[in-house]
Amino acid sequence: MTLFKNIRLGLLHVAIAMTFVLINSVLNRIMIHDLNILASIVAVLVVLPYVLSPAQVWIGQYSDTHPIFGYRRTPYIALGTLLAITGAALAPHAALALAREPLIGVPLAVLLFGMWGVGYNLAVVAYLSLASDMSTEQQRSRTVAIMWFMMITSVIVTAIVVGRALEPYSEERLFTVFLETGGVALALALVGLIGLEPRRTTATVQQSRAGQMAAIRAIIGNPQARFFFVYLIMLLAAILGQDVLLEPFGAQAFGMNVKETTQLTAMWGGATLTALLLYGAVLSRWISKKRGAMIGGSIAATGFLLIALSGMLAIEAMFIPGILLLGFGTGIATTTNLALMLDMTTAEQVGLFIGAWGVADAIARGVGTLLGGVMRDVIAHMSGSAVSGYVSVFLIEAMLLGISLVLLQRIDVTAFRSRQPSLTELVAITGDA
Repeated sequence: MTLFKNIRLGLLHVAIAMTFVLINSVLNRIMIHDLNILASIVAVLVVLPYVLSPAQVWIGQYSDTHPIFGYRRTPYIALGTLLAITGAALAPHAALALAREPLIGVPLAVLLFGMWGVGYNLAVVAYLSLASDMSTEQQRSRTVAIMWFMMITSVIVTAIVVGRALEPYSEERLFTVFLETGGVALALALVGLIGLEPRRTTATVQQSRAGQMAAIRAIIGNPQARFFFVYLIMLLAAILGQDVLLEPFGAQAFGMNVKETTQLTAMWGGATLTALLLYGAVLSRWISKKRGAMIGGSIAATGFLLIALSGMLAIEAMFIPGILLLGFGTGIATTTNLALMLDMTTAEQVGLFIGAWGVADAIARGVGTLLGGVMRDVIAHMSGSAVSGYVSVFLIEAMLLGISLVLLQRIDVTAFRSRQPSLTELVAITGDA
């Protein structure tokens, strides 16, 4: 794959990432802090893409074997992106209706957030499959690195621009900014998608049907694959479970306004991007992927502890360094675990494993976000302090990171590959069956 095509592929990742900034970094803060909607209700809505994530395996298989006009990925990417952007762009209307007219707001919120969730799963599994289709085994590390770099950069830029555009805050400005951001995301997706995927013949597509169910059974039967799946859920639930809480915590603990809390995402993203580049360009030469994952997880856990202490002691000066440590640790953990994910594949089954690890990622985000929101509400109600609810969740996430690092010690790529049959063996198994 050429660099130009890789960048166009990255634009698809950027478009979906922009919808996440709108929902997770902007609207969730407004819903909880300004509209006084329970964090648990917000978490349920935000978690919809992850609740639907098991469908990714089916979607990936369906797109493999059911091309539309000779394209296996493009129609599914287009539909998914359109649904995700439309749902996110119109979500503020559902948020306001939910706060003022629940009878109207609840079904509207389920519809729009549901569109966003369904679109996310359609688009993500399709464009990651396209990335696998268009790149060779040697190119995949670069392909993923460029896509991730573009995604992190877009998160930073979107957070800064949206935060400034919302000042001074008003409902009309909120509606306008979300629609305009959705329009930009749609334009970027079109530039990336049109003409990107080569058209395939029916015969070529039919060949990919062989051995699919046998491959899935082989993954389930591989102990190391199951273990890595659990490890990813633990790690990512800990690191990413703060998505729906960090900005409202800044508002309630330190009185930050919409612009200031939105910029927290930019700070986190900047630290993450710095760590991503630092490890990829320099540290990876001397630090193994597994050791790098240990270091990244430890730094992120330290960040959580510092953020929790800032709330316990009411010291804002500790909050920002905690966010920076969390972002830096997340960056190292992200790049090392992405590399581990690529290692935990076989040359003939990369797309299948990307789908499996993608489901683990989505489940982890959903579990972390949902548990974080519910736990925050329960602890805040019991203690009578909203800040105590946030602090407790951050401490629990630090503990989960520690547990995931213990699990990491047992991951063995060599053992994984020795237990995973080749595609030829899988086809033979299918034939014998």
